[in-house]
Amino acid sequence: MTSRIERITPAEAQRRQRAGAILIDVREAHERAAGRAEHALGVARTELETDPAATVADRDAQVLLICQSGARSLLAAQALLDAGYARVASVDGGTVRWIAEGLPLAPREADADFYERYSRHLRLPDVGEAGQRRLQAARVVVIGAGGLGSPAAYYLAAAGVGTLVLADDDVVDRSNLQRQILHTEDRIGVAKVDSARTALQALNPSVRVLPFQQRVTSANVEALIAEADVVVDGADNFPVRYLLNDACVKLGKPLVYGAVHRFEGQASVFDAGRQRGQAPCYRCLFPEPPPPEAAPNCAEAGVLGVLPGVIGLLQATEAIKLILGLGEPLRGRLLHFDALGLRFRETRLRPDPGCAVCAPGLPFPGYIDYAEFCGVA
Repeated sequence: MTSRIERITPAEAQRRQRAGAILIDVREAHERAAGRAEHALGVARTELETDPAATVADRDAQVLLICQSGARSLLAAQALLDAGYARVASVDGGTVRWIAEGLPLAPREADADFYERYSRHLRLPDVGEAGQRRLQAARVVVIGAGGLGSPAAYYLAAAGVGTLVLADDDVVDRSNLQRQILHTEDRIGVAKVDSARTALQALNPSVRVLPFQQRVTSANVEALIAEADVVVDGADNFPVRYLLNDACVKLGKPLVYGAVHRFEGQASVFDAGRQRGQAPCYRCLFPEPPPPEAAPNCAEAGVLGVLPGVIGLLQATEAIKLILGLGEPLRGRLLHFDALGLRFRETRLRPDPGCAVCAPGLPFPGYIDYAEFCGVA
């Protein structure tokens, strides 16, 4: 029963602490980073309750526990009493009251931005600090800083992906602003990758953004994606899509595919390079490109402005899942989105045993003239 636990004010806790009592903040690390009582030890409640002797070896020591508002410290105090600690007290009102009463705080931690910025990720058991550190160490290549690349890169930066490589040879045009959310009116005429870097670093200065203002070709694609953990396809043309697919199969990189057309979009994950014979590649879905007149681009056919946002967010979601090893990626599944009907449907994809690029045991056939292959002048 927590009713027998001594409850003290923050001021009394500070007085006792100065007289030799041990003050322990039992919140999680990301909570303590936002501010904790001066000289308080930081030990998460679960860790303290699992092995209290690792923090306080002397069961006769005076132990003061503090949390955010006073609830968790009471539970931790009860656990210590049950473990044989005789002199335990809980700080009423917790750190919230400590700060409100103007009592001194510990110096701001070097990683305070990390813990504050990603606090909602850190609360997820499936992500936690270890997962967030994986995101921080990850490198994602986004091909295209337009309709799909904009939302994908924006949310990847917000999520804390440490390095974003952006490749696009275009400049910002006013017609882009209806859907390409990284760009603004005052950056019309600026290279899209530079405009994107400005937006992404304003959102999250800790993310390293590497801009490449160049068209992706067979001559530079491997250098762009060689160190990538995930490649996001935000291209708007078939030659680049086929090139990216082939390079990702060759180098064993997961490719997060997205495409939009008028009011409809698609997304998938092609991971044949790492899972030959088990996961399909883009060529398994489209062995041959459609004729240009059957697949006009956005400039020719138009596109609902919010549609790339939906598909780009799906791509960012898949990229994050791949980095963290969470959930079920869209491998072997093509997700269709109909904006007018607001419906999703799914098509199962199987690896093509006769695929020209990813068939098991097949040596990489080499890059081709993708413009000629796709019938692009």
